[in-house]
Amino acid sequence: MSNRRDFLKLSAIGGSLGLALSHIKSISAIEQKQPTGPIVVSTWEHGLSANEAAWDVLSKKGRAIDAVEKGVRIPEGDPKVRTVSLGGYPDSSGKVTLDACIMDENMNCGSVAYLQNIKHPISVARKVMDDTPHVMLVGEGAQQFAKEQGFVEEDLLTAESKADWQNWLTSGQAKKLINIENHDTIGMLALDAEGNLSGACTTSGAAYKMPGRVGDSPIIGAGLYVDNEIGAATATGMGELMMKTVGCHLVVELMRQGASPQEACKQAVLRIANKLENFEQFQVGFLALNKQGEYGAYCIQTGFNYAVRNVNGEQLLDAKYLLEDKI
Repeated sequence: MSNRRDFLKLSAIGGSLGLALSHIKSISAIEQKQPTGPIVVSTWEHGLSANEAAWDVLSKKGRAIDAVEKGVRIPEGDPKVRTVSLGGYPDSSGKVTLDACIMDENMNCGSVAYLQNIKHPISVARKVMDDTPHVMLVGEGAQQFAKEQGFVEEDLLTAESKADWQNWLTSGQAKKLINIENHDTIGMLALDAEGNLSGACTTSGAAYKMPGRVGDSPIIGAGLYVDNEIGAATATGMGELMMKTVGCHLVVELMRQGASPQEACKQAVLRIANKLENFEQFQVGFLALNKQGEYGAYCIQTGFNYAVRNVNGEQLLDAKYLLEDKI
């Protein structure tokens, strides 16, 4: 373990020194470059279909904020995506509870947490952003607001998810699998033809969580952050770890200091892993997009992939990960 700790510390120190030495040059390069868009990136394989919907907006010179809302609504409404809204894994009491947030190029943002029976929490979050003086609504208040805005209540617990929950109850509450039950988010970042950034993040949360638990996904700065001068970031994995480090804000600030999206994601993961004696037991992943349309991702465990869509077509890429380094 001491070798691993030393590796992580050296990696973090080396990365910080590298960023400091290249700071002036990198910031200068950022200022001189022109935004290259449009482009949309999102977490996990279900990001492919989400990106397709977002691209329909971006390719017609639509706003990034409209693209990310339209994009993530696709997995929200797909019962085959077991970690987002309809058909999502419930909490330990059998209730499907939803978290989501959205943020535009002007630092406007909206969020909902512990929302139930509303299939598209991202659109409720957009309404919070656009139509209220608040940033976040939770629980019964969020649900009441959604109904007042015309959203229709429906049961989000599908037969398949209910059966899995009942099996979990009778199996002695088996330990969660790092990359199966806990890749519980779709985060999406977009750069539009005008060079503006926006992001969205939506989830049904960690499978079989304690009732009332809220993760990082609806928390601005933890699960999502957008700074239109620099870039944007979103996260996936164990939300508590992103909340403790305000992880997505950290990624954006590292990009502000001159890091590429890839390097910023790596340094944020190292920052988290360095605080954990048993980091190998957790999954944390970041995805970032900068103002120039450059993107990158990094995580602890193997298994995290992300989708990219731009004028060159679509790709599904595997993120680089900490445990592939020989430590």
